[in-house]
Amino acid sequence: MANFALAVNLVTYFNSVMHYDIADAANHLTNFMGTGYILSILMAVFADAYIGRFRTVLIAAFVEFLGLALLTLQAHYPKFQPPLCNIFLPTSNCEKLSGGNAVMLFSAIYLLAVGAAGVKAALPSHGADQFEEKDPKEATTMSTFFNWLLLAVVLGGSVSLTCFVWVQDNKGFDYGFGLSMIAMFVGGIILICGLPWYRIYVVQGSSAITEIIQVYVAAIRNSNLQLPEDPSELYEVPMDKEAGLHEEFLPHRDVYRWLDKAAIRSDNTGSSPWKLCRVTQVENAKILLAMVPVFLCSIIMTLCLAQLQTFSVQQGVTMDIKLTKSFNMPPASLPIIPVAFLVVLIPIYDKIIVPLLRKFTGIPTGITYLQRVGVGLILSSVSMAIAGIMEVKRKDVAKDHNMLDAIPVLQPLPISVFWLSFQYFVFGIADMFTYVGLLEFFYSQAPKSIKSISSCFLWSSMAIGYFVSSIMVKIVNHATKAGTKSGGWLAGNNINRNHLELFYWLLAILSLINFIVYLFVAMRYKYRPQSLDSEDEHYREVHQLRTLKPSM
Repeated sequence: MANFALAVNLVTYFNSVMHYDIADAANHLTNFMGTGYILSILMAVFADAYIGRFRTVLIAAFVEFLGLALLTLQAHYPKFQPPLCNIFLPTSNCEKLSGGNAVMLFSAIYLLAVGAAGVKAALPSHGADQFEEKDPKEATTMSTFFNWLLLAVVLGGSVSLTCFVWVQDNKGFDYGFGLSMIAMFVGGIILICGLPWYRIYVVQGSSAITEIIQVYVAAIRNSNLQLPEDPSELYEVPMDKEAGLHEEFLPHRDVYRWLDKAAIRSDNTGSSPWKLCRVTQVENAKILLAMVPVFLCSIIMTLCLAQLQTFSVQQGVTMDIKLTKSFNMPPASLPIIPVAFLVVLIPIYDKIIVPLLRKFTGIPTGITYLQRVGVGLILSSVSMAIAGIMEVKRKDVAKDHNMLDAIPVLQPLPISVFWLSFQYFVFGIADMFTYVGLLEFFYSQAPKSIKSISSCFLWSSMAIGYFVSSIMVKIVNHATKAGTKSGGWLAGNNINRNHLELFYWLLAILSLINFIVYLFVAMRYKYRPQSLDSEDEHYREVHQLRTLKPSM
């Protein structure tokens, strides 16, 4: 409720109120979104190693509340804004936000970014902590939790995309931001109310990320050592001691063997953790390394999402937004179409489709995590292709009615804004498959000690996608500057004179290529083994043998 309206309508706020050009407004939004996602890594480290996931969510909610309060304050008082001016008039020379007021704006939105980062980093993992992975029944329920987590997101988003956006457009951005501030406050209260029933993850007091880095450093420093033919000769502590040190034990796997050099014990390695690492520690590093290609393939989808949150909203501003004679549909509310569909589809998928697929595949989640992600990636390409077709149709209407220079909102094109719903609809389905699939994949594959950090693989890929969007807009404008009158496909404030359809089709082609690469990545990926139970006598014997060999 607090964030969806910001994600789709801040570009309008930057453009119409703060007088930034459309491309600059889009880049400010994507930079803000990207920063929020990339900071989730830092917040996840604090959550896993130092302050705990529950407290991280609580602190982050308070920081986000402060950011929304500052944003509301600036939107309410004209003295914190540039002078009123219609930026869409060709003769206008509107003054952009600058000086201390610009500092105030960006301080507010980056406080929002820090707060959103903490919630994204710790909330999904805190929820998943309520289920025991080793219990088959609870493990299946955890998959259901991720589906219902998405349902909670879209339910809150549906309120944000309708009520909050309508208030922003019709009553003022100050009232809209104020509603988001209230929603954030209520969310924090609800979180606190559940405290008596939570399973609270116990922090380890040290960063598991440091242990992963130690593996890579040790492998490089031991690069001149010869790998033993028998993996049991690699360094590991006995399992009875292991139980006192770590929550899980992982067996050796014959992949990424160069990392095994971090676990070779010699006279020169000593006991330094930067030269000698345990097998379980090495296996954790291997798991994260294997997840990187999947992570990279998910970036392009956020690049597509960024356009729906920026340029598609600006398309809607130029179109007929009437629902009835007395009620207009805010363009930023268009994502309500896939969101409303997801409200219906998610329970059906979880309660009917997944059990049905489970009978055929034998997989608790119906299909594998990576299969689910693949469905979303191909649909994102389809969404961008549809977006390009819809933009051609919109511009044809503008040409046919001699309205290429029409002023948005004041002179809407005679074409309904609902034509844009097709691209939102398809992308909404793609989001359901990819969003939940990646959350489940990263959480299930990561070591226990870095569950919050693992979910940040998703947020990090989204962050990079938003930053790449900002860079790509500039590159496309620069590359097409000479061949267009407007100075680039996406340059200027007149979207009717731009070539947004070509940009959409470029993204569709990139998404298709990305999907083909992903197929190779997914087919080569090997799911992590289950951690070993401390009562497994076979592995207990193996570990005893490892500790005896040096003395033999």
